[in-house]
Amino acid sequence: MNDKLSDKDKKDWKNFISSKDKILDKDFKPKFKNSLKVRSIDLHGYTLEQANKTIEKFILKSFEERIGKLIVVTGKGIHSDVEKNPYVSKDLSILKYSVPEFINNNQNLMKVINDIQDAKIDDGGSGAFYIFLKKNNSRE
Repeated sequence: MNDKLSDKDKKDWKNFISSKDKILDKDFKPKFKNSLKVRSIDLHGYTLEQANKTIEKFILKSFEERIGKLIVVTGKGIHSDVEKNPYVSKDLSILKYSVPEFINNNQNLMKVINDIQDAKIDDGGSGAFYIFLKKNNSRE
C-alpha cells in the first residue's frame, strides 16, 4: 500500500472536511419503511358470525380513516371445538378460512380492498393475513 497521498487526494480530503453538506449514513435504518398507516385486529375467541360482523365494520371504518394496511389475526384454529361437531366442515368453519371467504364474497368490502395476502411470520404467519385498502380520496 502506498502511504503517499497525491495532491488531488489531499485537495479532495480538505474539501470534504470543510464541507457543510450532510453525509448520508448508510447504516441508518428508518423505523418505518413506507408511509402506510397500519391497524390490526385479533379475532381469537370470536364466533364466525361475530368475526364477520366485526371485520366488516373494521374494514369500512379503516377505509374511512385512510388506513392503508390491516393485519387480521384469526389464529390457526388448532384449539377450535369444530372437530367435535360432525355436521360442521372443519376447514370452512375455522376463522382462518371463513373470514377471508366472507370478505372475498362481500362486494361492498371488495370495493375498498386492493389486495389480501398471507401475513409474514412476524405478524402471525399462517394465523393471520394482510388487507391492503384502496386509497380513500373522499373529502371529510
